[in-house]
Formats: sequence, C-alpha cells, structure tokens
Amino acid sequence: MAYGPAPESDKPALEWVARHEGRFGLFIGGRWTKGSNSQAFDVINPATTASLARVTQAGPEDIDAAVAAARKAFPGWSALSGHARARHLYALARAVQKNSRLLAALESLDNGKSIRETRDLDIPLVARHLYHHAGWAQLADSELAGYEPVGVVGQIVPWNFPLLMVAWKIAPALAAGNTVVLKPAEFTPLTALCLAEIAHDAGLPAGVLNVVTGDGRTGELIVMHPDIDKIAFTGSTEVGRIIRKATAGSGKRLSLELGGKSPFVVFDDADLDSVVEGVVDAIWFNQGQVCCAGSRLLVHEGIAERLVTKLRARMEKLRVGPPLDKAVDMGAIVAPVQLERIRTLVNTGVGEGATLWQPSWACPTDGYFYPPTLFTNVSPAATIAQVEIFGPVLVTMTFRTPAEAVELANNTPYGLAASVWTENINLALDVAPKIKAGVVWINCTNLFDAASGFGGYRESGFGREGGREGMWEYLKPALTRGAGSGERDLPKTKRTAARKAMERTAPRSPLPAIDRTYKLFIGGQQVRPDQGYSRKILSPAGALLAEIAEGNRKDIRNAVEAAHAAAAWARTSGHNRGQVLYYVAENLAQRADEFAERLAAMTGRDAGDARREVEASIARLFSYGAWADKYDGAVHQTPIRGVTLAMNEPIGVMGLACPEEYPLLGFVSLVAPAVATGNTTIAIPSEAHPLAATELYTVLDASDVPAGVINIVTGAKERSEWSAAEAATRRLPLKRRLHARLRAGAEPRVDSRTPSRMTLG
Repeated sequence: MAYGPAPESDKPALEWVARHEGRFGLFIGGRWTKGSNSQAFDVINPATTASLARVTQAGPEDIDAAVAAARKAFPGWSALSGHARARHLYALARAVQKNSRLLAALESLDNGKSIRETRDLDIPLVARHLYHHAGWAQLADSELAGYEPVGVVGQIVPWNFPLLMVAWKIAPALAAGNTVVLKPAEFTPLTALCLAEIAHDAGLPAGVLNVVTGDGRTGELIVMHPDIDKIAFTGSTEVGRIIRKATAGSGKRLSLELGGKSPFVVFDDADLDSVVEGVVDAIWFNQGQVCCAGSRLLVHEGIAERLVTKLRARMEKLRVGPPLDKAVDMGAIVAPVQLERIRTLVNTGVGEGATLWQPSWACPTDGYFYPPTLFTNVSPAATIAQVEIFGPVLVTMTFRTPAEAVELANNTPYGLAASVWTENINLALDVAPKIKAGVVWINCTNLFDAASGFGGYRESGFGREGGREGMWEYLKPALTRGAGSGERDLPKTKRTAARKAMERTAPRSPLPAIDRTYKLFIGGQQVRPDQGYSRKILSPAGALLAEIAEGNRKDIRNAVEAAHAAAAWARTSGHNRGQVLYYVAENLAQRADEFAERLAAMTGRDAGDARREVEASIARLFSYGAWADKYDGAVHQTPIRGVTLAMNEPIGVMGLACPEEYPLLGFVSLVAPAVATGNTTIAIPSEAHPLAATELYTVLDASDVPAGVINIVTGAKERSEWSAAEAATRRLPLKRRLHARLRAGAEPRVDSRTPSRMTLG
C-alpha cells in the first residue's frame, strides 16, 4: 500500500508573510522598525530552497535601541503585581493557541521539520510553558519571596526548535519581571517575529519583549552590550565557550544550554519493540537536530544483532519528504551548511572503518534532505562517537556488563541527557545516577515539560530551564523584601451583621415580584431540593433579594454520590486542572461588575469593597490554578539502597463549610485549593449570603468543570455542615477524616493532599 499526500495548507503562513510585503524589520519598543542599515538576508525554505522572506541584519544602533526600550519598560513591568504579569502571560498563551495552526505551518516552512511535530509537539509545548510560568508569576510573591528580577535579559536561541526555545527563554524571564532582548537564529527567525506581533496584540506592554534578527555578529553585540544584566544562550558548545569568556568579569549572569552526545543504553531484558520506537523518537525526531538526541546506541552484546535487525526494518518504513505532508516522518535539514556537516562526518565515519547502513529508498532531490543513517562496528574513540553530528545519524556500540555500559555512556565530554531501557527497576535505579547527565530518562526519551527543569553540565553547559529551578535563573536576592502578595487586604466584617441579616423577616410587598428560586448544584446540574423548601434571602435593609433552596440530608447524600462518581478528576493532570481554574477565573472576570453589585446588595458593603472581593477571588483562582501543576512531592535520601519517593495524593471527597465573611472569596478560598489538588467537593455556601455561590452555577457550567467535581448545597449550616463532612468522608480511611472537615473561617492553604511514600530499592 502506498501513501498518498496529505498536505497542510501553507496559505495562512504565506499570507502573514505577504502582509509584511516579504520584508521584516526589527520588533523594538512595541512596534516594527526598519533598522539602522540596509543590510538584510534571505530566509530559505529548506524543503524547496525558495526564499520565504528577507530579514534585517541588526547593527549596533539597533541593539542599543532594543536594550534602551527594554530598560525603559523594566521599571513598570517589574513593578506590576505577580497577578498582573500572570494575566499577561495567560493572555499570550491563549493567543498562541488561537494562532496555533499559523505558527505550526510557519515553523515547518521556516525550519523544515514535519508539520506533525510542530502541530502536535512544539506549539502545544509553547502554550504549556506560557501557562506554567503564568502560574509562577502568580505565586512569585509567596514562593519566590526575597528575590527580584535580574533586569534586562539578552536571549539567543537556536534554529532546531525556533519557537519552543523562544518560549523556554521568555516565559520564565517575563514571569520573574525581567524585560527581554531576543535574537532568534538567522536561519529561522519568522516564528519569533510572529510571536512578538501576537504578544503585542495580546496586550504585552511595549518594550517588554524586543526581537532583533541577524547572524552571529548580532549575537555578539547582545553579549557585549554593557546595559544587559544577563545572557541566556542555547546553541553549540563552541559558541558557548566564546560567550563564557566574553562575559567573565563583566558582572553579567549567564546560563548556557549547549550540545550533547547522549547515550541510549539498552539492557538485555528490555522490550525491543518499545526500544525501536524509542530510538526513532531519540534520533530521527526533528531529523536528529536535537541537542539531547540519543545519538549513541549502547546495546548489550547478547541482543545487539536482533535489535539492529529490527531497527533496519523500521528505518525502511520511515518517510522523508515535504514537511507540510502529514504522512511524513522526517522533513528537511535546516540549511546547506548543516547538510554538508552531516555528509562530512558520515564520510569520516566510513573512512575510520565503521559500517554504514541506510534505507533502500532515496530522499527527494529538491531541498536539503538526508536519510536516516545507522553505523555499526563503531569504536568508542571514533569521531562519529565523540562529535555531535546534529543530524539523523545513529552510532551503535556494545557492552557486556552494567559497569561497562556506564563507562561507555560517560565516555564523552558532554553531559546533557541519557536514556536507560530495562525491565529491571533495580538495575535502572542503579545505573541512572551513575551516568553523568543532567537528565536521565528510563524506558522513554525526549520527554519535556515546563514543570521539570532541563539542562546539563560538563560541556553541555549549566543552568536549568523549566520548573522552579528555571525561575532562579532570572532572579537575584532582593536588597529589601517586597510588599506582599499583591492581593489587597479586605477589612474584617462583623459577624453580627450577617446574623442580623439572617434573622430579619421580609416585609410584605403590594406587587408580585418575578420569581427566581435558586436550586442546588449537584452532579453538574441544577436540581430541586428533596424536601421542597426554600428560604428568603434579604438585603441588610430587609429587601427580598431571592429565594434559595434549602438542602437536607438526602441532598447531601446525592452530592456525595456525584462527587464519588467524579473520581477521575484525581487522575486529571495538574496542567488540565489548572486550565479549568484559569477558565473559571476568566469567566468570573467577564461578570465582575455583576458579582460586585450582587455582593454589595447582599452584604450592605460599599461598591468598592465588593469589587475588591471579586478581584481578590479572581486572583485567588489564578493562584490555585498556578499551584495545580506545582504542588509536587519529594525525593528523600533515606539510609537505604535506593530512593524514597513522597507523592502528594488527593484526599478524595471533601465537605466544605464556607464562612459568612466575604461569601465569594471564602467560597473560592476553600473550593479552589481542593479542586486544584484533585479532590471533589460538596460546598455549603455562606448561610446569610449564599447568592455569591449560587450565581457561580452558570460560571462553572461555562468553564468546563466536570460534573460532580464541585457540588453546591445551600441551607442552614447547623443542620448540614457536619452531615456534609460525615457523608463525604464515610468511605475514606479514618485517619483522613479530620482533614476533610474544613470549618467555616479556616485559613485557606494548599494542603488538600496527603503524602504517600513509596520506596524503590
């Protein structure tokens, strides 16, 4: 059976280029500039060798202008609250998702990688990094207290992941409060320029993100500029050495993510079919143009022949062709100079006695294509075993013992990544720590996420990108501690006022009012109470605001059953739980005025105070959305042979009795952390002011909150508070019950999980 073409349209990407008349200046201070000179260069489509656009070569005056714009924007950007910066990054993440197809197609045209990779991996990870670091911006005042942004950051990114590397760099920098001067690679600048335009349209303040284009001369100008406080570079080890020497003694902070020659270690008990697919992902993903590519296949001697036979059969089925074809596995090499380097090193390998094997089919002749390549009979000292080829070339060597495997794995000046394949967990945990690499994958490869730090050591550089550790790269100790959380403190109200509101009776009205009875919210639906009773809710002046349903024990039982039926929520990823909470915050913000008016009418507080409660509730939702993918467990170094993993687990079903003060903020402060950490909830809103919660029904419906995750039962607390807690916890272990009973007025904390320890050794 032959594959038919399944092309992705390049029309939107080419239309975007055409809107700029095929000529791009620099993006400085929130606008396009022509540049200080007339020098420009072509950006080539590596699959066709046709020119996509002409891009400006930035000179000294342009770099001065970009740094000045970043310096001018720095005081305002760094002074914003963490919540404000979080909202900017959140808006940028949403804008990336809205333009995902444009960015994916443009990336394939610009870089040559397959549309399947840009569409399904690169662009989703770009959005993921922006979302994750929006969370760190939100939590900066509490989790990164005592630190402040570095200042103006110069960032230089490579051509192998043009847009993803931009996100890796700018997301933590902006979240920490820095401003950025970014230089994309000269081969692949278009998606970085497109992102700058998207960021401006999404409301990012002028000067916070500046993009300048050019070759190595432009990068040198950034590195040497006296008003840049930090350099972040991803690229070759050779250039990294030059940058480290140039910045020594300058006072600039520096992080480097450089090359690698990563070992892919396969023991004799490994699942060989899984190994083959792992090798495909390790070395032929992105045509092997990956710094952590598993380019050295180290195989146990007893299975080497079988594995190589399987690999050759799999290589015959790989498809190399136009990157926009959805049925293609490998696209084009990025540029002629890189293609020539691959060919030269392959010829060197053959000349040194290694055995070359390539599939029987031929690559397209138009464009810069190279077939997947396998070398056997390779000496550990061979050039192709030591030098980073940065192409689809795999070299294989054999070992007999685990000790020999470790020795071969460490026989490299690099230390970026490694992959270990075995069905024996004891062997894996013994070998992995002995390999000198910043990241070691076990039975997998090339897995990246914004929540996990990535980086190497030795000649692979230093510093980390992603996770909490990645944030430290863009922070420095503050001379004075910051002012606080960024959420405005709300004045305490008197509990007696709430009680008086509950005790008032409604005056008779001569005119019939439009009836509005609020139901219960159980299992994602509004349902009538079992007993059929309702209760009048009055304003402090005694005016009738609404009637709410009065829940009883059976309603609580139904809510508990709905919460137990939503147990899959605990298995939802932290990222997805955070997305739901962000969405709730987004929809609540759209109705902020309405909620503020309702709060003012219920409580008798002034409009400004009510508005501050709504804003604080939105900020609180952002905070717990941010925590959803950051509330990690820990690895303990216990005095045993092995490691102890402490993992946070959800409690389960939680009964929450909300306080009378600040009915909306109190509800959010109890429900949001429970939901963020994977629990399902039955919430009893404020007895005096329940409309703050019942108005949320439509917000929850519109925010993709799964049915049963949040259940709301209104009624008198004296009758329902403890029955809710008992019903919710009756199927939980006794030791967890106390944690599930959150009393009214409890201090909200992210402690809605219990530790579970697992020792591996």
